[in-house]
Amino acid sequence: MSNYCEIRADFDRETIVVYQAYNDAIANAALAAGRFVPPFSMQRMTWIKPSYLWLMERSGWGTKPNQTRILAVRILRSGWDAALRQAVLTSYSSRIHASQDAWRKQFKETLVHVQWDPERSLRGKKLEHRSIQVGVGRHLITEYAEKWTQEILDLTPLTAKLRQFRQQGDYDKAKRLLPRESPYKVDDATAARLGIQP
Repeated sequence: MSNYCEIRADFDRETIVVYQAYNDAIANAALAAGRFVPPFSMQRMTWIKPSYLWLMERSGWGTKPNQTRILAVRILRSGWDAALRQAVLTSYSSRIHASQDAWRKQFKETLVHVQWDPERSLRGKKLEHRSIQVGVGRHLITEYAEKWTQEILDLTPLTAKLRQFRQQGDYDKAKRLLPRESPYKVDDATAARLGIQP
């Protein structure tokens, strides 16, 4: 794991924005209801990402099957912070865990998983620092969908515009439209648990 793991996000005093990619059926239902409703599944882990550019890499800039609709989900920071406080990394780290057995036990028991992946530039290049993905387990999904979620916005049109600018090589125009993300601080115990080292 990189020594440079930092949460960067669009946030205010009460909320933080995470991004997800879905198909039309899930996205349209969520946008109509203002929260996640069926066909969104409450029975499987959902991965939320505060980095727009990392989701772009993951979804092929909104072109991969079932990932063509890009949603910005504004959730309560209280829910986000609570999730991080109980999260366990998806892989063992000798710097963080007492032993592999201790990590396996924590991983098995937790409701929240965290994975760090190389952050991406607007051009798709891997950057030195890592971006966080948070997997919300099915026992917390209802809370995420019904209590944490404050607003859902459709960023599919913005993504299409950015994709077009990238294809044309107009990276300066694209950069001006990117969601703004700033370092997001967590408490020391959470930082140590998740290997956050800005």
